Amino acid sequence: MKLPVSITVNGRVWTQDVEPRLLLVHFIREIAGLTGTKVGCDTSQCGACTVLLDGMAVKACTCLTVQADGASVTTIEGLASGSALHELQEAFWEKHGLQCGFCTPGMVLAAYDLLRANPSPGATEIRHALEGNLCRCTGYHNIVRAVQYAVSRGAPAARLAGAERGRGGPASDGDRGPRRACFARWGGGGGSGGAKPPGLAGGRS
Repeated sequence: MKLPVSITVNGRVWTQDVEPRLLLVHFIREIAGLTGTKVGCDTSQCGACTVLLDGMAVKACTCLTVQADGASVTTIEGLASGSALHELQEAFWEKHGLQCGFCTPGMVLAAYDLLRANPSPGATEIRHALEGNLCRCTGYHNIVRAVQYAVSRGAPAARLAGAERGRGGPASDGDRGPRRACFARWGGGGGSGGAKPPGLAGGRS
């Protein structure tokens, strides 16, 4: 038996009947067609599937689609403003905070969640916040530098709030209802010229 859901993804409302067991990551990739969100481990270990659910980072491989009914989801594609990358995406590009790019969407969104809560984190705080995301290319130093670069450019003040504008913003604990379990599973602590690497703005994988 399928259940009806209505989920806003990057500002677009998707109304669909889905299997109760359908994971949010598969809804995003297969129904919404947004493949920037990656499927890595399916066990909440790697963080490649990280998205923003009501403005807060969750791992979409351990959240059921029906739990996100009525929620607002922001994926890596939703951070950009048209053809202009978000400041965090630009920072990862400028500071070479990626190699293969597979982990990058999750890293960027986890960093977004960190800067929403803490606009001026130190290196130790950045590392702690990103500990729920794995980089198989071991590019952690440049990832931390990328987040620091975004902070130095003043990204947290204005544009970070922009991705949540009109999508409900961060939800309080009392508002999450059945989505509370999705947040409880979160494992983290709360260039020049040429084409942008695909991990920065999504891309098929």
